[in-house]
Amino acid sequence: MRWPAQLGLVALIWGASFMFIKVELDAGLAPVHVAWLRCAFGAAALLIILALTRDRLPRDRGLYLHLLVIASLMNAAPFLLFAYGETEVSSLLAGIINALTPLITLLFALVVLPEEPPTTAKLVGIAVGFAGVLVVLAPWEGLGGGSLLGALACIGAATCYGLGFPYLRRHLSGRPETGVAISAAQVSLGGLLLTPLLPLVPLPDEAPGLEVWGSILALGALGTGVAYVLNFNVVREAGAQTASMVTYLVPVFAVLFGVTILGEPLSWHEPVGGLLIIAGVAIAQGLVARQPSTL
Repeated sequence: MRWPAQLGLVALIWGASFMFIKVELDAGLAPVHVAWLRCAFGAAALLIILALTRDRLPRDRGLYLHLLVIASLMNAAPFLLFAYGETEVSSLLAGIINALTPLITLLFALVVLPEEPPTTAKLVGIAVGFAGVLVVLAPWEGLGGGSLLGALACIGAATCYGLGFPYLRRHLSGRPETGVAISAAQVSLGGLLLTPLLPLVPLPDEAPGLEVWGSILALGALGTGVAYVLNFNVVREAGAQTASMVTYLVPVFAVLFGVTILGEPLSWHEPVGGLLIIAGVAIAQGLVARQPSTL
């Protein structure tokens, strides 16, 4: 399969993930159950792929300290925060807020990666993107209470990703292990980190139906398993900059599934704010024609 098709599949799977989270929550699963099942099924899928390709988990013990940090920032915390956020806000809004990840990543990269100096384009892009957040949240409509907490939880999840990517780049780039091996170990650790929280939350009164189990399987095995492999293939074949284009497509699919399948309402300020966020990402990544200048 060529990389453009793999890029499209990654966007489709990750865009649908917000819908799958909402389906599980509506069935009575608690956010911690959703997050743990996502890690469990994702880890299982990655370990199966690892076995089929005759690969193996990393053997370097020192690497696992870094993987523990990555699992916290890229799996356990954001999965839990997005799941909690969607108890208060729509899946499409969570998908739009997720588009903040590249901007937050850039913000932290400017601090922790001295080889990436600030430029006018990067700073303008960050400003435009965060202006988009204000439009999405529409404070003039009196957002508050649970809705505000839900939106802040989603922003917190994007912030975790934003912290995780620079850390991953600084400590794991150039490692000899394959992307599948590192991902399998990372997602497995994410599940282990969430396990102590499971006894604190009661299970739903009714067992999940087939539709819910389908969402659990899709969110875990596809969204946290197969999509990781596909994304790694795109990075390897077309480069990280091209792979980051998925950022522009995920919110589109999240909104599409939220409106057409879940019947969620869409207010004018949500797509407008989403477009501003995406425009900010495009400016910051240099996709909008500008003369770059280091400050």
